[in-house]
Amino acid sequence: MVIAVSGQPASGKTTYARYLAETYGLRYVSSGRLFREYARRLGVSLLELHRIAETDPSIDRGVDSKAVEEAKRGKAVIEGHLAAWVVGDLAHLKIFFKAPLEVRIARAARRDGVPLERAKEEITSREESNFKRAREYYGIDLRDWAIFDLVVDTSKIGVEGVERVLKTFVDEFLARHPELLDG
Repeated sequence: MVIAVSGQPASGKTTYARYLAETYGLRYVSSGRLFREYARRLGVSLLELHRIAETDPSIDRGVDSKAVEEAKRGKAVIEGHLAAWVVGDLAHLKIFFKAPLEVRIARAARRDGVPLERAKEEITSREESNFKRAREYYGIDLRDWAIFDLVVDTSKIGVEGVERVLKTFVDEFLARHPELLDG
């Protein structure tokens, strides 16, 4: 089984992608982590790599091809802003996480230990860059969530509630597709 997890910055996609991987014994693959590793190798900040990537499609294409490679191997949760679009039909399930901007700003500020204004600047800059690159490089509109099997607003219920929703959804899917279970 392959699950693709996408979502807005600071919506909880990493937290829930890890939960899904652990719960179902799948590998966790993070496109965001691959992107951050690329930034470290270049010696630039994450925001600077986003700016560089706006004029150098090879950065996104390299990260995205790695996500496709991992999806082809199977037994994985592939997480990233473009993950569901990039892995396409290789994913058995596509899940999107969202939350209002104010909630995401507060989460990012807490998580990163930065002032709210800085968190807002980083989130909005990343989103603008992601939207631009997705449209230019792939013809994807990141605001069109029609490809997703499940869209979850993580501001409506707590972490445990979201986990219960995810578990119920995936368990019901697996009940209809037992061939995807190990054993």
